[in-house]
Amino acid sequence: MLELDHFSHGWLTPVMAYLVSFVGSGLALRCVTHARSSDWPGGWLATAAVSLGGAGIWVMHFTAMLGFSIHGATIRYDIPMTLLSAVIAVVVVWVGLSIVVRGRNEFVALPIGGAVTGLGVAAMHYLGMYAMKTNAHVEYDRNTVVVSIVIAVVAATAALWFMLHVRGLFATIGAALIMGVAVCGMHYVGMTSMHASHADHQVDRGGIDPLQLVSPLIVTVTLVIMILMVVVGLAEIDERSTREALPVRRAPRESSATTTGSWPVITDVRPDSPSWALRTSSRTEHRNRHRLDSDR
Repeated sequence: MLELDHFSHGWLTPVMAYLVSFVGSGLALRCVTHARSSDWPGGWLATAAVSLGGAGIWVMHFTAMLGFSIHGATIRYDIPMTLLSAVIAVVVVWVGLSIVVRGRNEFVALPIGGAVTGLGVAAMHYLGMYAMKTNAHVEYDRNTVVVSIVIAVVAATAALWFMLHVRGLFATIGAALIMGVAVCGMHYVGMTSMHASHADHQVDRGGIDPLQLVSPLIVTVTLVIMILMVVVGLAEIDERSTREALPVRRAPRESSATTTGSWPVITDVRPDSPSWALRTSSRTEHRNRHRLDSDR
């Protein structure tokens, strides 16, 4: 048996993986919050899927994998399989969000969406592990794999529940912290199911070295997260300015009411007021004038 090291760079990679998962989860929560009140919720759901599935789950996985090594063996990654795992992560999160957000019965939609998302996240994890090419013979413990899948389903269900019910800023931060722990926990539990031993086959030279994966990964993740933060930030500013503008629009009517007292002014008469009321008042005024002329 070969020794596996999940923290070959110390606590740097797990801390970075957790921070990426936390940021992705927080952005996804805010995107779903805007989807509730948006005229185009599909766009926000897609953005949430990219935030959670792309950054919070897939990028977290490969960030943590940068600290993984097998003593006495080399590791390379198959690019098409790695990109396919990213697509799976985004798609399954989008499907789960669509089921939960658009479902009429939460008690039915939430377990279904959680199961679909959790199984998809587990598929992404093990497909990403399959994309890892090494000259060691790799095996997985079935019981631990089942436990990791259960954790993925539970974590996905909890994440979708947060998507439905979390609204405030502090609640979003707390939920994102919990989601980051759940996603990272599923990853490292799944990694403990892996065992490696010596093998005679050689590494597939078609893949790339893990260090070669770092530069494009960091650049892509930074750009995506910055774009998502700008989009969410602009939406937050627009929503806040809209809320602050509503009392200002009502202020002139309130001030006019206080200055004129409780009696209505002519601008307050509704267009649908009965016309007979105006005619009655004009007739009364005409009679009063006729009496004054006769008295004189």
